[in-house]
Amino acid sequence: MSGGLGFLAGGGEAARMIRERDWSGHPLGAPQDWPEALRVALGLVLNSPESMILAWGPELHFFFNDTYVPLLGPRLAWAMGERFDRVWADAWDQAKPIIDDAMAGRSRRFQDLPWTLGTDRGAAETWWSFSYSRVLDADGLVAGLFILTSETTERVLAERRRQEAEDALRAERDRAQGVLDKMDEAFALLDRDLCILDLNASAERMERRPRAAIVGRSHRDLYPDADPLLEQTLTRALRAGVPAALEHRFTWPDGRVSWIEMRAYPVQDGLAVFYRDVTARREDQERLRRSEAFLSATLEALPVGVIMADADGRILRDNAANRELWGVPPETTTWEGYGDWAGYWPETGERLRAEEWGMARALLRGETVRGELVEIERFDGGGRRLFLNNAAPIRGADGAILGGVVAELDVTDRIAVERRLRASEALARENVERVQLALTAGAIIGTWIWDLPTDRFTVDEAFARNFGLDPDLGRDGLSLEQVIGTVHPDDKQALVAAIGEAVRRGGPYAHQYRVRRADGNYYWLEANGRVEHGPDGTPQRFPGVLIDVEERRAVEAERDRANAQLRALTDTLESRVAERTAELMLAEEALRQAQKMEAVGQLTGGLAHDFNNLLTGITGSLELMSARIAQGRYGDVDRYVAAAQGAAKRAAALTHRLLAFSRRQTLDPKPTDVNRLVRGMEELVRRTAGPGVAVEVVEAGGLWSVLVDPHQLENALLNLCINARDAMPDGGRLTVETANRWLDAAAARERDLAPGPYVSLCVSDSGTGMSPEVMAKAFDPFFTTKPMGQGTGLGLSMIYGFVRQSGGQVRIYSELGQGTTLCLYLPRHRGAAEAPEAAPEAGAAPRARVGETVLIVDDEPTVRMLVTEVLEDLGYAAIEAADGASGLTVLHSDVRIDLLVTDVGLPGGMNGRQMADAGRVSRPGLKVLFITGYAENAALGGGRLEPGMHVLTKPFSVDVLASRIRAMIET
Repeated sequence: MSGGLGFLAGGGEAARMIRERDWSGHPLGAPQDWPEALRVALGLVLNSPESMILAWGPELHFFFNDTYVPLLGPRLAWAMGERFDRVWADAWDQAKPIIDDAMAGRSRRFQDLPWTLGTDRGAAETWWSFSYSRVLDADGLVAGLFILTSETTERVLAERRRQEAEDALRAERDRAQGVLDKMDEAFALLDRDLCILDLNASAERMERRPRAAIVGRSHRDLYPDADPLLEQTLTRALRAGVPAALEHRFTWPDGRVSWIEMRAYPVQDGLAVFYRDVTARREDQERLRRSEAFLSATLEALPVGVIMADADGRILRDNAANRELWGVPPETTTWEGYGDWAGYWPETGERLRAEEWGMARALLRGETVRGELVEIERFDGGGRRLFLNNAAPIRGADGAILGGVVAELDVTDRIAVERRLRASEALARENVERVQLALTAGAIIGTWIWDLPTDRFTVDEAFARNFGLDPDLGRDGLSLEQVIGTVHPDDKQALVAAIGEAVRRGGPYAHQYRVRRADGNYYWLEANGRVEHGPDGTPQRFPGVLIDVEERRAVEAERDRANAQLRALTDTLESRVAERTAELMLAEEALRQAQKMEAVGQLTGGLAHDFNNLLTGITGSLELMSARIAQGRYGDVDRYVAAAQGAAKRAAALTHRLLAFSRRQTLDPKPTDVNRLVRGMEELVRRTAGPGVAVEVVEAGGLWSVLVDPHQLENALLNLCINARDAMPDGGRLTVETANRWLDAAAARERDLAPGPYVSLCVSDSGTGMSPEVMAKAFDPFFTTKPMGQGTGLGLSMIYGFVRQSGGQVRIYSELGQGTTLCLYLPRHRGAAEAPEAAPEAGAAPRARVGETVLIVDDEPTVRMLVTEVLEDLGYAAIEAADGASGLTVLHSDVRIDLLVTDVGLPGGMNGRQMADAGRVSRPGLKVLFITGYAENAALGGGRLEPGMHVLTKPFSVDVLASRIRAMIET
C-alpha cells in the first residue's frame, strides 16, 4: 500500500526529522510506501502528549515523539529510524529480556525501575516507569511495540531522602536519653505533667534562680506569662512521641525579655527540653532586615542605574533607574530573556569583548573601573545610548570576590552638547588663530573678496599694487586668471590646487607663493582667507587678506640653515657620547662579575669626578654654540666644536679602563629562581659587607620564578648590599629576604603596579636611615649622599630603570636612625626557572665555516659597515640591506641565508620583526638576531620571541656579536 505523508501531520520536530531523513537504502523504504499499520501507529506516537516510543519490525526500528526528545541527549541527531539495540546500546543488556517478553505477547509495566544510562550529562543511575504493548499488523501478527516511558528519578530520590530522614530522627530520639547528661547546652527534664524533674547548671544560670526554687514545680507555675504556644508544643511532643522545636519571645520572672530557641525530645515518661538564648541572633537578623530595607529604598531613590551581580555574572538586583536606562519594563524582576548586555566602544563602534566590560573586569580581575564610556542598544528599540560606568568588585572577609556592582549614567545628551561645544570652540579658536597669525607674522598688505558664482575678484589698491595690477581693475572686478597672472610660474600650479581644495571643502585657507611686482622682482606673500558655502552646500564667497612674509621666510631660511649646522654638530657629539656611554655600560657589566670590590670603589669614584668635568665641557660647548647661532655669530662655532670634541675624546680615554671587565649583553631576560640567585651571591655579599656587618639571608619556601635578566638582578642586589653596608659605618645587621606577594587592587595602586602575583627581593639594614627629602630624590640620576669620589649617583636610578623595564617596581621604607628597607617587586613568571648560564670562555672570536652567509638589515650605514666588517673578518659572507623591503626581497630569493641580523626599528613602513616574520613564511626556521638601541617590546610582540629569535642590545662589543652569531648558527 502506498500513500502520502498525512500520518505525520501534527508530529512537530520529530515528524520533521522523519521527513528530512534520507530513507534510501533503509530496510523500511520511503515513508510514503510504509504499511498502513506502521503509518497509523506512528501517527498515534507522534501526536501523543506522553513520552512515547514505537519499535517497529523484526529489527525494532526506533521512532519517538517530541516529548521523548529531551531523553535522547547526543543521540538525537541520528536516532530516528535506527535499530533499538544501536540507539540504546549501553542499556540493551537490561532492555532485551523485557522487549523479548513483550514481543512474545506478555505486555509488561514497570514502576521505578533502576536504569544506568549514558546521557549528555554522563553515565548516571536513574529510575523509570515503562509500559510495553504490542502493535499488530493487518494480519494480526506482532509488528512492533508501543513503549510509554517517564523518568521517576526525582520522586525515588525524594522518597529515599524522606526515609533516611525518618531513620535519622528515630536514631536521634533513641540516643537522646544517653546524650542528655553529656551536653553543655541548657536542658531540663519534664515529667508527663510538665513538672521539672531536673536541670543542669547552664539552665540554672539562664534562669538566674537557685535550683531548689525550680525543681519539682510545674511549667505553668514557673512561667505563667509564657507564650501559650510553648505549652502546646511541649504537650504535642509528649502525646505524639516525636521531637518538637519552637523559637519564641520569653519574659523571665526577673523582667528580662529574651528570644529562646526550645527543642523537646520524648524520653521515658517525659521530655528532655533543650533551650538557648538566641536574642543576639534575632537582633542581628532584625538589623539585617532594616539594612536591606534601607538599601532597597536607597537604590530606588538613586537617579543613576545600579546593577548588582554575583561572582558568575548573574544579576541579583537592580533599580528602577537602571531598567529605565536599558528600556526594560519597570515591573521586570528578572533579566532572563533580555540577551547580552554588552555594548560597543563609542569611538570605533566595535563590539566589546566579554572580558572588556566593566562589570566583567571587576568580577574576573578584581579591578575597580571608573569613568568607562560605552555605547549600548536599548531593549525597547530606543536606539543606542552612551553610558558612563563605574564598576567595583564586592569581596568577602577572606578577600575572595563575591560579586560586583556597577553604576550607570546616561550621558548621551551631555556628550552631544560637549561635542557641539568643542566643535564651536575649535572653529572660533581657528578664526582667532588666523587673525593672530596675520597680525604676528607680518603686516596685512592687501585684502580681497572673491564672488564665486560670478568668478569676480574685488581687491583693494594695496592688493593690486602687490600683484602688479592696475588698481582701477581691482575695483571693477578681476577674473581668477588675471589675479594669478603675475604669480611665479613654479608656484602657480600649487596655488591653483590649494584654491580648488579650499573651495571644495569650505572653511579656512592659507597658502604662500611668490608674486611679481611692478619692479619685475618676485616677493613672497601669504594669502589667508575663508570659503563660505551657502545653505545648499555650494561655495558663495571667498574673502581674505595678504601678508608680507618675505622677511619672515628669509629669517626662517637662515634659522633652518643654522639648525642644520647645529644638528650636524650635535649628531657628531651625540655619536661620540653614545660610543663612550656604550663602553661605560660594558664596563658596568664587567663590574657585576668582578670580586675585587676595593678596585670598584676607587675606579667609579675617580670616573665620576673626571667624567662630570668632561660632561660640563661638552654641554657648555653645546649651549654656547646654540646661543651664538641664534645670535648669528658663527665665527666662534668651530672653537666650541673643537672644545666639545676634545672633552669627548678625553671621556673615551677614561672609559677604556673599564672595557676589560665587559663580556655580556646589557639585557637578557630569562626565567629565574631568585632564591638560587641569592644563594649564589651570598658569599660575595658577606665578603663585601665585611666582618662588622652580620648578614642574614631569609628565603621564602615555594618561591615563584620571575622573567628577568639574572646578571642585572645580581648587579642590583650587589649595589643594594653595598649601599646598606655604607649606611652602617659602625657595623650592624644586613638582611636579604625573598617572598611571594599577591597585591590586591589597593596594594597594587599604592606601588603603581597592576594587581596580581609578584616576587619581592628586599635588602634591609640597621643603619642611619633616610630622611623624607633624601628618599624623594633617591632614584634621581647622579643623586648621592656619599662624598666626592665615593659614588656616581647612578646605582639606584639604574636599578629603578631595570626593574621598571622588567615590569616591576622599587620601593624604599626608611626612617632616620631606624635603618632602611629597599624592596624590588618583580612580576611572577608562570614557568620553571632556567639553570644558571655558564660564563663564556675567553679566547679568539669563533670563525665561520665555508659558505655561511649572514643578511644584515639596518638603516644606519655605520652599523651596517661595522657588522659587515666583523663578519667578513671572521670569514662570513655578508649581504647588506638598508630597509625592511630590501631585506625581504633578499629573503624571498634563493640565495643562502644562515642568519638574519636586523635592527628592530626600520624605515619604510616595515619594522624588523615584521620583515623576519614575513621571511619565515618562505624560510621556515630562519634564525634571527634582533639588534636594537632601546627596548622595542611593541615591535617585538610584547617581548615574546619565537624559537630561533634572540635580541642583542646596542651598543655591543665585537666579541659579543661574533660569539652570539656563531652560537645561533650552530644551534
